[in-house]
Amino acid sequence: MLKVAITGNIASGKSQVEKILLSLGYKVADTDKINHYILASDMNVIKEIKNAFKEDDVLDEQGYISREKLGKIVFSQGLKRTILEGILHRKIYDKVEEFFKENEKEKAVFVSVPLLFETKQEDRFDKIIFVSADEDVRLKRLMERNNYTKTFAKSRIAAQDKEDDKIKKSDFVIYNNTNFISLRNQVNSILSQLFIDKND
Repeated sequence: MLKVAITGNIASGKSQVEKILLSLGYKVADTDKINHYILASDMNVIKEIKNAFKEDDVLDEQGYISREKLGKIVFSQGLKRTILEGILHRKIYDKVEEFFKENEKEKAVFVSVPLLFETKQEDRFDKIIFVSADEDVRLKRLMERNNYTKTFAKSRIAAQDKEDDKIKKSDFVIYNNTNFISLRNQVNSILSQLFIDKND
């Protein structure tokens, strides 16, 4: 089984690549969705976060972890981001390993990992696909999709490592600056290069 990571900076279009792969019948896991599930349902994790962030306002009106509040805190405070990653990442990758085991008979499986390089998880995968988009394109997407102000959207983009170094570390690059047809064609081209035609 080929284990393929999908990564890319914020608003590059990773979710669209996931949708294309799913429509073609491939198994895809999304670590963002796994993260959301853990934050909503794993009581041990919720307790750890509440204890680690007891001096911060991280809860919603119902007393659950607010991803929005938590995100703003860790975005602006590197130490707290490291603390949160220490709590969540081991849980996330336990789920990823479960995903691998559940689909071990597949020719290939895909995992979307936005912070693949930042968290040094490259060695878990056989191949890496990097989804790239120009900064002005990503800025527009963030403002429209997340309703961010231009200043905040720029700060989110600036907070991530530049694409150049990540591209050098990747096996394939998808350039997602134009339209869905171009994106789909690039995905199909990569699948052909991976020798994992579903019709084989």
